[in-house]
Parts: sequence; structure tokens; C-alpha cells
Amino acid sequence: MLDFKDTNFSWVGVLLWMIVIFCFSAQPANQSAGLSSKITQVMISIIEKWTPLDITTFLEEEKKELIHHIIRKMAHILLYFVLGFLITNAFRNNEKMEGVTLVFAFLICLFYAFSDEFHQLYVPGRSGQIKDVFIDSGGSFLGISGYYIIFKFKKKNF
Repeated sequence: MLDFKDTNFSWVGVLLWMIVIFCFSAQPANQSAGLSSKITQVMISIIEKWTPLDITTFLEEEKKELIHHIIRKMAHILLYFVLGFLITNAFRNNEKMEGVTLVFAFLICLFYAFSDEFHQLYVPGRSGQIKDVFIDSGGSFLGISGYYIIFKFKKKNF
């Protein structure tokens, strides 16, 4: 039976999520832009469905590009939020690491963010951006903090 508290199982989840991030980063620029454009269109459709706004005619093209840019950066935050959460969980399951869990989790996420941006230097049409490392690190920090808050709340109430 699978034990989600098993350290090895937790690290497999981390590794799989790193592969997901790598696969997104390995997409050439046109493929990556196409995917995020589709997501932007879905988001605009949802907003138009649930509000009286007709965003497609309401926004000029540069504002649509701004929404597209924001969605791309939110994807960075989300991917690294999950990574930070998973790494913290994997360390948390190792009682020997309890005192340094948050620091090591953040350092691993930071290293992976740097390596991810470096990797993008070799992908057609992509470029490594130091600001994306900061955005990724912010997402990691939120994921690590979220895990810590949930764990403290759970420990306090159970």
C-alpha cells in the first residue's frame, strides 16, 4: 500500500514535478507562447462568462498582451509553489532534517530555478531571465510557507 508519509514516495513526487517543470521549459518559444495564449483565451472566456464584461472588444491588444504576460508569470509562481510544497513535505518526512527543512527546501528550489533558466538559454527562441528566478523563488517561498502553516495548524488541532 502507498504511504504518502514515506520519504522515498515523497521524493518521487518531487522528481516527477521537476520533470514537469523541465518539460515546460524545454518547449520552444512558439510552442510555449501558443500554450499560454490558449490558457489566456480560456481565462478571458471565463471572465466574460461570469461578468458583464466583453473583454475581447473592451481591451486593446497591448492590454491583452499584459494579461497574457501575467498568466505566464502566474504559471511560474504556481509551478514553483507546488515544487516548494513537495520538497518541504519530503524533508518534513525525514525527522533528522526537521530543524533545517525550510532552508534546504528553499535552497533546492532556488538552485532548480537557476538551472531551469540556464536550461532555457539552449531552447530555441527562449532566454533565461534572472527576474524569472525571483518569480520562481517567490512561488517556492509561498509553497514552503503554505506547507509550514498547514503543518503547524494540523499539529496544533490534532
